[in-house]
Amino acid sequence: MSVKIHYQNTHFITSAPDIRHLPEDEGIEIAFAGRSNAGKSSALNRLANQKNLAKTSKTPGRTQLINLFQVTEGCHIVDLPGYGFAQVPPELKKKWQKALGEYLQARQCLKGLVVLMDIRHPMKDLDQQLIYWAVESNIPVQVLLTKADKLKSGARKAQVLKIREASLAFCGDVSVDAFSSTSGLGVDTLRQKLDSWFAPAFEPQEEEILSDESGESEL
Repeated sequence: MSVKIHYQNTHFITSAPDIRHLPEDEGIEIAFAGRSNAGKSSALNRLANQKNLAKTSKTPGRTQLINLFQVTEGCHIVDLPGYGFAQVPPELKKKWQKALGEYLQARQCLKGLVVLMDIRHPMKDLDQQLIYWAVESNIPVQVLLTKADKLKSGARKAQVLKIREASLAFCGDVSVDAFSSTSGLGVDTLRQKLDSWFAPAFEPQEEEILSDESGESEL
């Protein structure tokens, strides 16, 4: 089923310290995750064509809560806490990573994971752990190699090919594309991917189909 979603209508719903403070576990959620300062907030703003949908900061580790955004009825994007920033106090880092892990393992409506990595420093240990977890849970992954405008075209293409080849080792549904919130590179690819993940939310429910069929049989 082909679906075209208007991401400019995306709006903030709530922030939660853990999954117990999130709304009901229903509909479809797509999570955005990445190391601190990988460009998650900038990517979300570019996706929705809004300047301040997600607050950006030059200070890594600013996203400390699980932030929930509604794209359209039944379709949500989740901005997860950044991980792997060394200068965060250990207790705080542990708290964030617990919230991140709980969400990824327990949230049933999670149907896709976007993992953002700086194209110049991709596939760190935590990035790989996150992808392996998603593959084991049969969740498709879209890797975005962010800040792609920082590399010249040749170097950028070589890096994308290198990471695509490396991603074969995950043995799962893992796509890799270059992305730049500055130039807009990769934005259409991201929207198409999210469209496909959100598509089931627009399919007729089983009850509706049965109702239609019973109605036809009476004619």
